[in-house]
Amino acid sequence: MLTPSFKKNDKRARLLIYTFSVVVFLVVASLSRVHLQVDLGFDPHVFALANAVINSVVSILLVWALIAIKQKNYETHKRLMMWAMVLSILFLVSYIAHHLLAGETPYGGQGTIKYVYYVILATHIPLAAIILPFILFTAYRSLIGEYDRHKKLARYTWPLWLYVSVTGVLVYILISPYYT
Repeated sequence: MLTPSFKKNDKRARLLIYTFSVVVFLVVASLSRVHLQVDLGFDPHVFALANAVINSVVSILLVWALIAIKQKNYETHKRLMMWAMVLSILFLVSYIAHHLLAGETPYGGQGTIKYVYYVILATHIPLAAIILPFILFTAYRSLIGEYDRHKKLARYTWPLWLYVSVTGVLVYILISPYYT
C-alpha cells in the first residue's frame, strides 16, 4: 500500500467536499438561464467536442486504473485516478464555457434514436449531478490511507463515474449534428 498523502481531518474534508459539490451543482444548474452573447471568432461548440474528447480520455483512464489496481500496482492506479480527476476539472470548465457561450441545443433526431437519446440523457444528467461528492470522498479516503473505506466507496463510485463519462460521449455524438 501507499503512504497516505494527507492527514485525516474528516470534519474539514466533509465541509470542503460538500461545499464544492453544492457550488458546482448550482453553477451547472443555472447554466440554462444564462447565455453570453460573445463573438469568440470561432464556433463555441468546439468546447463540446473538447468535452467529448476529455470524457473519452477519462473513460480510458478509469479502465486503465482499474486494471492497475487489480494488478496491485498502487502507484500507477493513484497517478491514473489523479489524472482522471484533473481532466474532469478541465471538463467542468469547458462544459461551463460551452453552455454559457453556445446556449442550449434542442435534439433534432426522430424515431427510435430520439428515445435512445432521451433515455441516455435521463440517466446521464442525474448521475452526473450526484457523482462529484462520491468521487471526492473516494479520493479523500485513499489520500488519507483509509484503503478499506476507499475500496468500499470505489465499488460504487467507479462504475457510476465510468457510466457518466461514457454516456457523456454518447450524448455528444447524438446531439452534435444539431449544433448550429
